[in-house]
Amino acid sequence: MKSMKRVKQLNCLGIESTAHTFGASIVIDNGEICSDVREIYIPHRGRGIHPSEAAQHHNSKAQSVILKALKGAGMNVNDIDIIAFSCGPGLGPCLRVGATVARALATYLNKPLVPINHALAHIEIGILTTNVEDPLVVLVSGGHTAISAFGGNRWRIYGETEDITLGNLFDMFARATELATPGGPEVEKMAAKGCKLIDLPYTVKGNDVAYSGLLSAALREYQKGTPLEDLCFSLQEIAFSMMVEATERSLAHTEKKELLLTGGVAANKKFQLMLESISGLQNAEFHVVDAKYTGDSGVQIAWNGILAFQNGITVKIEDSIVKPRWRLDQVDISWRS
Repeated sequence: MKSMKRVKQLNCLGIESTAHTFGASIVIDNGEICSDVREIYIPHRGRGIHPSEAAQHHNSKAQSVILKALKGAGMNVNDIDIIAFSCGPGLGPCLRVGATVARALATYLNKPLVPINHALAHIEIGILTTNVEDPLVVLVSGGHTAISAFGGNRWRIYGETEDITLGNLFDMFARATELATPGGPEVEKMAAKGCKLIDLPYTVKGNDVAYSGLLSAALREYQKGTPLEDLCFSLQEIAFSMMVEATERSLAHTEKKELLLTGGVAANKKFQLMLESISGLQNAEFHVVDAKYTGDSGVQIAWNGILAFQNGITVKIEDSIVKPRWRLDQVDISWRS
């Protein structure tokens, strides 16, 4: 009897370096996550991310992070079939560190190089870990605040921020009020101690949101001596309500039966509860990305790298230029119908 030849599995090394995190991960084409190693640049208290300092941090950690990822997966470099890297959007100096490392490895190992859109990777890792099929996606992080659904070979934007992102709102407020970085978890902790809703701007324009006025008003209240716990409570309540309104309208319009929350701010329990509530009203199932992968990591890049490579997407070394302003809705996708 003729034996069936086993097709070799694909092992992808994903490299993440869009902002404060340098991460590396190895993921197999069956969706198995073999390793996840991250080093996070933490700026001095009261300061935001300084791009050149973050890039220096990434450069100093790159070798050890990748070696730990290989060791954690029980592999060596020769076991890697694909090198994927975060090509954008993100901070230029940080993106260039990851891209340089990925190019060097792809050249040395003679392996295909795959450029990955960081926002798309947040969505794909959410889909992998929740098994949703055709969701409306709420993507919220330090770099992204958008509501999207798939159609016509691209993720289409149904609502987004007109200025700063939800993650940046919390980070900037935390820095100004001397809370620790990253700001989201700290604001959430303080909000749990507050109970008084302060009158702050609520700005929804069509299906887009704007947070800069909310931030300015909250900081003015802080200068007046308004208790920080009440300000954090109000900041969360109003910022989330704006997104929830836009999301519910998008659910009603698209008639999607699944809602997926992904990105760094997806870890916020209050936001999860609010979105779950409106999902029920719109007869949609609510899903949240696995808590381990809400933040930036090489895992999301590696998994998206496999999907892209299996559909013929690679880039020549000389063409692997980073794209700091690469929008989600500019990416053509051939693996989803």
